[in-house]
Amino acid sequence: MRLIIVSGLSGSGKSVALHLLEDIDFYCVDNIPAALLKSFISHTIRGSEDQYPRTAVGLDARNRPKEIEAIPALVPELRRSGIACEVLYLHATDEVLLRRYAETRRKHPLVAGDVSLREAIACERKLLEPIAVAADWIIDTSNMGVHALRERLRERLDRRREGLGLMFESFGYKRGIPGDADFVFDVRSLPNPYWEHSLRDLTGRDPEVAAYLASHPAVEGLVSALIDFLAPRICEFAQASRSYLTIAIGCTGGQHRSVYVAERLAGHFRKSYPDVMTRHDSLEKS
Repeated sequence: MRLIIVSGLSGSGKSVALHLLEDIDFYCVDNIPAALLKSFISHTIRGSEDQYPRTAVGLDARNRPKEIEAIPALVPELRRSGIACEVLYLHATDEVLLRRYAETRRKHPLVAGDVSLREAIACERKLLEPIAVAADWIIDTSNMGVHALRERLRERLDRRREGLGLMFESFGYKRGIPGDADFVFDVRSLPNPYWEHSLRDLTGRDPEVAAYLASHPAVEGLVSALIDFLAPRICEFAQASRSYLTIAIGCTGGQHRSVYVAERLAGHFRKSYPDVMTRHDSLEKS
Protein backbone atom coordinates (compact mmCIF):
# COMPACT_ATOMS: atom_id res chain seq x y z
CA MET A 1 0.00 0.00 0.00
CA ARG A 2 1.41 3.34 -1.04
CA LEU A 3 0.37 6.84 0.03
CA ILE A 4 1.84 10.09 -1.27
CA ILE A 5 1.10 13.34 0.55
CA VAL A 6 1.47 16.23 -1.91
CA SER A 7 1.88 19.69 -0.47
CA GLY A 8 3.64 22.95 -1.19
CA LEU A 9 3.11 26.59 -2.02
CA SER A 10 0.12 27.64 -4.07
CA GLY A 11 1.26 28.15 -7.64
CA SER A 12 4.23 25.80 -7.33
CA GLY A 13 2.67 22.92 -9.26
CA LYS A 14 0.63 20.80 -6.83
CA SER A 15 -2.20 20.40 -9.33
CA VAL A 16 0.27 19.28 -11.99
CA ALA A 17 1.67 16.71 -9.56
CA LEU A 18 -1.75 15.32 -8.67
CA HIS A 19 -2.81 15.13 -12.33
CA LEU A 20 0.37 13.23 -13.14
CA LEU A 21 -0.30 10.85 -10.26
CA GLU A 22 -3.79 10.24 -11.62
CA ASP A 23 -2.26 9.46 -15.00
CA ILE A 24 -0.12 6.73 -13.44
CA ASP A 25 -3.11 5.17 -11.64
CA PHE A 26 -3.05 6.82 -8.23
CA TYR A 27 -6.38 7.54 -6.55
CA CYS A 28 -6.09 11.28 -5.82
CA VAL A 29 -7.96 13.63 -3.51
CA ASP A 30 -7.02 17.31 -3.36
CA ASN A 31 -7.43 19.83 -0.52
CA ILE A 32 -8.42 17.26 2.06
CA PRO A 33 -8.68 18.65 5.61
CA ALA A 34 -5.63 17.42 7.50
CA ALA A 35 -7.82 16.56 10.49
CA LEU A 36 -9.64 13.99 8.32
CA LEU A 37 -6.48 12.38 6.95
CA LYS A 38 -6.48 9.46 9.40
CA SER A 39 -10.15 8.71 8.72
CA PHE A 40 -9.57 8.95 4.99
CA ILE A 41 -6.66 6.53 5.18
CA SER A 42 -8.70 4.07 7.24
CA HIS A 43 -11.51 4.19 4.68
CA THR A 44 -9.39 3.93 1.54
CA ILE A 45 -6.00 2.34 2.07
CA ARG A 46 -6.64 0.24 5.14
CA GLY A 47 -10.28 -0.49 4.39
CA SER A 48 -10.07 -1.43 0.69
CA GLU A 49 -6.62 -2.78 -0.02
CA ASP A 50 -7.45 -4.01 -3.51
CA GLN A 51 -9.38 -0.93 -4.61
CA TYR A 52 -6.94 1.79 -3.49
CA PRO A 53 -3.43 0.31 -3.55
CA ARG A 54 -1.91 3.67 -4.56
CA THR A 55 -3.37 6.86 -3.14
CA ALA A 56 -2.32 10.52 -3.13
CA VAL A 57 -3.73 13.40 -1.12
CA GLY A 58 -3.15 17.12 -1.53
CA LEU A 59 -2.70 19.29 1.58
CA ASP A 60 -2.44 23.08 1.50
CA ALA A 61 -2.21 26.04 3.86
CA ARG A 62 -5.98 26.34 4.28
CA ASN A 63 -5.66 23.78 7.07
CA ARG A 64 -5.31 24.99 10.65
CA PRO A 65 -1.70 25.35 11.85
CA LYS A 66 -2.08 22.69 14.56
CA GLU A 67 -3.35 20.19 11.98
CA ILE A 68 -0.39 20.89 9.70
CA GLU A 69 2.01 20.57 12.63
CA ALA A 70 0.67 17.06 13.27
CA ILE A 71 1.73 15.74 9.83
CA PRO A 72 5.43 15.07 10.67
CA ALA A 73 4.39 12.74 13.51
CA LEU A 74 1.72 11.05 11.41
CA VAL A 75 4.09 10.01 8.62
CA PRO A 76 6.31 7.64 10.67
CA GLU A 77 3.17 6.30 12.38
CA LEU A 78 1.75 5.34 8.99
CA ARG A 79 5.03 3.74 7.97
CA ARG A 80 5.11 1.64 11.14
CA SER A 81 1.63 0.40 10.29
CA GLY A 82 2.84 -0.94 6.95
CA ILE A 83 1.88 1.92 4.62
CA ALA A 84 4.58 3.17 2.27
CA CYS A 85 4.01 6.85 3.00
CA GLU A 86 5.95 9.56 1.15
CA VAL A 87 5.77 13.34 1.37
CA LEU A 88 6.30 15.46 -1.75
CA TYR A 89 6.72 19.20 -1.25
CA LEU A 90 6.77 21.76 -4.09
CA HIS A 91 7.95 25.35 -3.84
CA ALA A 92 9.26 28.26 -5.90
CA THR A 93 10.76 31.70 -5.34
CA ASP A 94 8.51 34.60 -4.39
CA GLU A 95 9.17 36.39 -7.68
CA VAL A 96 8.21 33.34 -9.73
CA LEU A 97 5.02 32.80 -7.72
CA LEU A 98 4.10 36.49 -8.05
CA ARG A 99 4.59 36.26 -11.82
CA ARG A 100 2.52 33.09 -12.10
CA TYR A 101 -0.36 34.65 -10.20
CA ALA A 102 -0.15 37.76 -12.37
CA GLU A 103 -0.29 35.63 -15.51
CA THR A 104 -3.18 33.42 -14.41
CA ARG A 105 -5.02 36.11 -12.40
CA ARG A 106 -5.95 33.50 -9.82
CA LYS A 107 -6.56 34.43 -6.19
CA HIS A 108 -4.14 33.13 -3.58
CA PRO A 109 -6.02 31.14 -0.92
CA LEU A 110 -4.60 33.26 1.92
CA VAL A 111 -5.22 36.68 0.35
CA ALA A 112 -7.98 38.41 2.30
CA GLY A 113 -8.75 41.95 3.39
CA ASP A 114 -5.61 44.06 3.36
CA VAL A 115 -3.23 41.06 3.07
CA SER A 116 -1.09 41.45 -0.06
CA LEU A 117 -0.09 38.58 -2.33
CA ARG A 118 3.55 38.77 -1.19
CA GLU A 119 2.44 38.67 2.45
CA ALA A 120 0.18 35.71 1.73
CA ILE A 121 3.05 33.78 0.15
CA ALA A 122 5.28 34.48 3.17
CA CYS A 123 2.53 33.35 5.53
CA GLU A 124 1.95 30.19 3.51
CA ARG A 125 5.65 29.38 3.58
CA LYS A 126 5.68 29.61 7.37
CA LEU A 127 2.47 27.60 7.80
CA LEU A 128 3.69 24.74 5.60
CA GLU A 129 7.18 24.60 7.09
CA PRO A 130 6.40 21.48 9.21
CA ILE A 131 5.47 19.57 6.04
CA ALA A 132 8.54 20.86 4.20
CA VAL A 133 10.76 19.64 7.05
CA ALA A 134 9.13 16.20 6.95
CA ALA A 135 9.25 15.94 3.14
CA ASP A 136 11.02 13.02 1.48
CA TRP A 137 11.30 14.93 -1.74
CA ILE A 138 11.38 18.70 -2.27
CA ILE A 139 11.17 20.20 -5.75
CA ASP A 140 11.94 23.80 -6.59
CA THR A 141 9.78 24.51 -9.66
CA SER A 142 11.05 28.06 -10.18
CA ASN A 143 12.79 27.17 -13.45
CA MET A 144 10.41 24.44 -14.58
CA GLY A 145 7.55 24.49 -17.02
CA VAL A 146 4.62 22.10 -16.74
CA HIS A 147 6.16 19.48 -19.02
CA ALA A 148 9.52 19.53 -17.23
CA LEU A 149 7.80 19.11 -13.86
CA ARG A 150 5.72 16.21 -15.14
CA GLU A 151 8.83 14.47 -16.44
CA ARG A 152 10.68 15.04 -13.17
CA LEU A 153 7.76 13.55 -11.24
CA ARG A 154 7.26 10.63 -13.59
CA GLU A 155 10.97 9.87 -13.44
CA ARG A 156 10.66 8.99 -9.77
CA LEU A 157 7.05 8.16 -9.07
CA ASP A 158 6.29 5.77 -11.88
CA ARG A 159 8.90 3.25 -10.76
CA ARG A 160 8.81 0.02 -8.81
CA ARG A 161 11.07 0.81 -5.87
CA GLU A 162 12.44 -1.16 -2.99
CA GLY A 163 13.83 0.97 -0.18
CA LEU A 164 15.67 4.22 -0.64
CA GLY A 165 15.79 5.80 -4.10
CA LEU A 166 19.05 7.63 -4.91
CA MET A 167 19.41 10.41 -7.46
CA PHE A 168 22.88 11.61 -8.47
CA GLU A 169 22.42 14.92 -10.24
CA SER A 170 25.03 17.00 -12.04
CA PHE A 171 24.58 20.74 -12.55
CA GLY A 172 26.40 23.90 -13.58
CA TYR A 173 26.89 26.67 -11.04
CA LYS A 174 26.30 29.26 -13.73
CA ARG A 175 22.66 28.09 -13.84
CA GLY A 176 22.23 27.81 -10.08
CA ILE A 177 22.07 25.03 -7.48
CA PRO A 178 19.17 22.55 -7.84
CA GLY A 179 16.45 23.24 -5.32
CA ASP A 180 15.71 19.58 -4.61
CA ALA A 181 19.23 18.57 -3.51
CA ASP A 182 19.80 17.00 -0.10
CA PHE A 183 23.60 17.15 -0.47
CA VAL A 184 25.56 19.52 -2.73
CA PHE A 185 29.23 18.98 -3.62
CA ASP A 186 31.44 21.39 -5.56
CA VAL A 187 33.97 19.78 -7.93
CA ARG A 188 35.21 22.98 -9.60
CA SER A 189 38.64 22.42 -8.03
CA LEU A 190 39.25 19.44 -10.35
CA PRO A 191 41.13 19.70 -13.68
CA ASN A 192 38.76 21.03 -16.31
CA PRO A 193 38.50 19.13 -19.63
CA TYR A 194 37.00 22.28 -21.15
CA TRP A 195 40.50 23.68 -21.59
CA GLU A 196 41.52 20.67 -23.68
CA HIS A 197 40.44 21.58 -27.20
CA SER A 198 39.71 17.98 -28.24
CA LEU A 199 37.44 17.47 -25.19
CA ARG A 200 35.63 20.81 -25.13
CA ASP A 201 32.54 19.67 -27.03
CA LEU A 202 32.30 16.29 -25.28
CA THR A 203 30.64 15.50 -21.93
CA GLY A 204 31.55 13.62 -18.79
CA ARG A 205 29.82 10.58 -20.23
CA ASP A 206 32.24 10.29 -23.13
CA PRO A 207 35.15 7.81 -22.75
CA GLU A 208 37.75 10.40 -23.73
CA VAL A 209 36.66 12.77 -20.95
CA ALA A 210 36.41 9.91 -18.45
CA ALA A 211 39.94 8.77 -19.30
CA TYR A 212 41.28 12.33 -18.96
CA LEU A 213 39.70 12.82 -15.53
CA ALA A 214 40.57 9.33 -14.25
CA SER A 215 44.24 10.01 -15.04
CA HIS A 216 44.39 12.77 -12.41
CA PRO A 217 44.97 11.61 -8.80
CA ALA A 218 42.97 14.58 -7.49
CA VAL A 219 39.86 13.31 -9.26
CA GLU A 220 40.19 9.77 -7.95
CA GLY A 221 40.92 11.13 -4.47
CA LEU A 222 37.77 13.27 -4.46
CA VAL A 223 35.57 10.45 -5.73
CA SER A 224 36.89 8.16 -2.99
CA ALA A 225 36.37 10.86 -0.35
CA LEU A 226 32.79 11.43 -1.49
CA ILE A 227 32.06 7.69 -1.36
CA ASP A 228 33.51 7.48 2.16
CA PHE A 229 31.37 10.42 3.28
CA LEU A 230 28.15 9.39 1.56
CA ALA A 231 28.11 5.68 2.40
CA PRO A 232 27.20 6.09 6.10
CA ARG A 233 24.90 9.05 5.37
CA ILE A 234 22.92 7.06 2.81
CA CYS A 235 22.69 4.17 5.25
CA GLU A 236 21.31 6.53 7.90
CA PHE A 237 18.67 7.85 5.53
CA ALA A 238 17.68 4.31 4.53
CA GLN A 239 17.31 3.27 8.16
CA ALA A 240 15.13 6.32 8.78
CA SER A 241 12.71 5.04 6.08
CA ARG A 242 13.48 7.97 3.78
CA SER A 243 12.08 7.38 0.30
CA TYR A 244 14.35 9.58 -1.82
CA LEU A 245 17.77 11.16 -1.53
CA THR A 246 19.27 13.58 -4.06
CA ILE A 247 23.01 14.16 -4.25
CA ALA A 248 23.96 17.09 -6.48
CA ILE A 249 27.44 17.49 -7.98
CA GLY A 250 28.32 20.87 -9.46
CA CYS A 251 31.02 22.28 -11.69
CA THR A 252 31.16 25.50 -13.68
CA GLY A 253 29.12 24.50 -16.71
CA GLY A 254 27.73 21.12 -15.69
CA GLN A 255 29.16 19.43 -18.78
CA HIS A 256 32.33 17.54 -17.84
CA ARG A 257 33.51 17.16 -14.24
CA SER A 258 30.17 17.08 -12.44
CA VAL A 259 28.73 14.63 -14.98
CA TYR A 260 31.70 12.30 -14.63
CA VAL A 261 31.67 12.35 -10.82
CA ALA A 262 27.89 11.85 -10.66
CA GLU A 263 28.16 8.82 -12.95
CA ARG A 264 31.04 7.39 -10.90
CA LEU A 265 29.11 7.75 -7.66
CA ALA A 266 25.96 6.27 -9.17
CA GLY A 267 27.94 3.31 -10.48
CA HIS A 268 29.42 2.66 -7.05
CA PHE A 269 26.17 2.86 -5.06
CA ARG A 270 24.21 0.94 -7.67
CA LYS A 271 26.01 -2.15 -6.37
CA SER A 272 24.30 -1.77 -2.99
CA TYR A 273 21.02 -0.02 -3.73
CA PRO A 274 18.45 -1.22 -6.29
CA ASP A 275 17.02 2.19 -7.25
CA VAL A 276 19.83 4.52 -8.36
CA MET A 277 19.29 7.17 -11.03
CA THR A 278 21.31 9.93 -12.65
CA ARG A 279 20.17 13.25 -14.05
CA HIS A 280 22.37 15.78 -15.82
CA ASP A 281 20.63 19.12 -15.53
CA SER A 282 22.85 21.20 -17.82
CA LEU A 283 23.03 18.52 -20.52
CA GLU A 284 19.25 18.22 -20.59
CA LYS A 285 18.77 22.00 -20.83
CA SER A 286 21.31 22.35 -23.60
